[in-house]
Amino acid sequence: QVQLVESGGGLVQPGGSLRLSCEASGNFLTIFAMGWYRQAPGKQRELVARVNSDDSTDYEDSVKGRFTISRDNSKRTVYLQMNNLKPEDTAVYYCNANPVVTRAGYVEVWGQGTLVTVSS
Repeated sequence: QVQLVESGGGLVQPGGSLRLSCEASGNFLTIFAMGWYRQAPGKQRELVARVNSDDSTDYEDSVKGRFTISRDNSKRTVYLQMNNLKPEDTAVYYCNANPVVTRAGYVEVWGQGTLVTVSS
């Protein structure tokens, strides 16, 4: 079983910064891509940023230049550095790993979510 544990959410003022972390644990061989999604109240879940197996990255347009995604050498932990936060960034942020290669095959795994609130 593979689990993703997130940390780093909280309340921050507009213009502030937060750093989210997500660590994968359990029985797996490797993870090809890891990323962050978010879901605001009344809205669909959307991709925020993703780091791929070749270390290339993808970002949602509204966060380009403000958010940076990175991954540690073990490729078990992914980070999201969020700068110049805006009220519209308020959402529950979910870590995603897809695909995760296990002995049983490929699976997609989600974290439990961490709340980010940007408000004065």
